Amino acid sequence: MSVTDKQLKSFRKIVWDYYRKRGRRTLPWRNTRDSYKIFVSELMLQQTQVQRVSPKYAEFLKLFPSVQALATAPLSEALKAWQGLGYNRRAKFLHQLAQEVVKNYRGKLPATEAELLLLPGIGKATAAAMLAFAFNKPTTYLETNVRSVFLHHFFSDRQGVDDGELLPLIARAAEDQDPRTWNWALLDYGAYIKATHGNPNKKSKHYAKQSKFEGSNRQVRGAVLRLLGDGGMKESDLVSALGLDTERVLKSVVGLLKEGLISKRRGYLRLG
Repeated sequence: MSVTDKQLKSFRKIVWDYYRKRGRRTLPWRNTRDSYKIFVSELMLQQTQVQRVSPKYAEFLKLFPSVQALATAPLSEALKAWQGLGYNRRAKFLHQLAQEVVKNYRGKLPATEAELLLLPGIGKATAAAMLAFAFNKPTTYLETNVRSVFLHHFFSDRQGVDDGELLPLIARAAEDQDPRTWNWALLDYGAYIKATHGNPNKKSKHYAKQSKFEGSNRQVRGAVLRLLGDGGMKESDLVSALGLDTERVLKSVVGLLKEGLISKRRGYLRLG
């Protein structure tokens, strides 16, 4: 769509005004320039609400205060520390990334998109987030809250909007703005838009409603990992302790084994 410079200027003013009045400046990951700590927050915040992340973020960093500390820790300890956040593959990606950064980058996350995309757990959106928040570099950052802002302001009368239409507009809006604070402002304003105007992401071609956690396979997988966090168990004892459908538990066990989130040694299932 065609957006004039005047419209863009007005839009920026709305975003900046909101941030000046109600921006979430006290979030702990916004008060550090440590790229490792910022990356931990980015992985935790994927598909997880800020209020759930904040306490887990503090707990995780107390256990693993540096990329070196995480790299030398067993995967099982990282998985235990991650429990309660869900999507546990993120913890494995984070652990793998820490080891790779220590081995290949002298313990410092790289500051280019090309290098970031080579690391475990980093896709386009996370790489853009790291460039903006860790390194304050210009980037085109698109995630759910940012998408909400642009859909609400520029595509209110459209359905099935492709991200390809949003990206050039996001890039234009970011021109000459401080990358770090501009994207913080978009995230905060987007959260406000979703809370007060419904979810504009429903207008996106890429919108997919998140499945319910209760009764899902994700819930079963999480229950398996929580139980194994207390120590190794035989499959039969695990099924008995969970009190869930045997077939579903065993299917989850097979998946977790394939993903390397659990292992089986001498007949016992264990984390990592």
